[in-house]
Amino acid sequence: MRKIILFLISLLILTACNNKVDDNVQGCDIFECADTNTTGEVMTFKEKYEFFNGSITDDEKVNRTVIIPEDHPYVKVQGKDILKMIENKETFYLYVGDEQCPWCRSVIEKSIEVSKQFNIDTIYYIEIWDDDGNEIFRDKYIYEDNELKQVFEGDESYQKLLEYFNDFLSDYTLTVDNKTIEVNEKRIYAPNFFYVENGVLKKMTTGTSSLQKDSREELSEEMLKEEEELFRDFFTK
Repeated sequence: MRKIILFLISLLILTACNNKVDDNVQGCDIFECADTNTTGEVMTFKEKYEFFNGSITDDEKVNRTVIIPEDHPYVKVQGKDILKMIENKETFYLYVGDEQCPWCRSVIEKSIEVSKQFNIDTIYYIEIWDDDGNEIFRDKYIYEDNELKQVFEGDESYQKLLEYFNDFLSDYTLTVDNKTIEVNEKRIYAPNFFYVENGVLKKMTTGTSSLQKDSREELSEEMLKEEEELFRDFFTK
């Protein structure tokens, strides 16, 4: 269903995309079209998150509805921009995630709410997938025919961020038939929130409540309270 919706939107603005359609899963022009609205303008953070409200995924799951305020703090960047900021010993907040990620959609509203309480006006963010759900930033491995296979190599900035953030990151593992497969590298999962001070990573959180077991379940008051506590701790310097 999501592919059909994106395709219909792309038809509406095909002219703005120079009529280019490419089947390259790393980033087709038609997906760039889907990243724009009907006026040909690039979709905002708010528009992209709210675009998926109530939509049905390929495996027939319903995306959580979220409301993003106009004055949210998120500013989109590339990995190379974050590397430059680290090298310049800057202080900043970073979010790595995606509007299609159900765990990200579980915490994004609370992250904005609490950031406002702390007067955080800028949180940089890096998207992990293209509009068809393909990796565009991180490494991706699969376990097939009793063999670990790399199906996408993250860009150079991702490899360097793994080094910078190494001490805070979890191991990259795959679960196949209740068996844990070690990839033997660290992983930036989604959502991951980082606080970098003078070029050094000081804090990290997922913002996700330990009570939440399913990415699409209704968030209870207890879950939301724990989310708030996690973000309050994260934004406290």
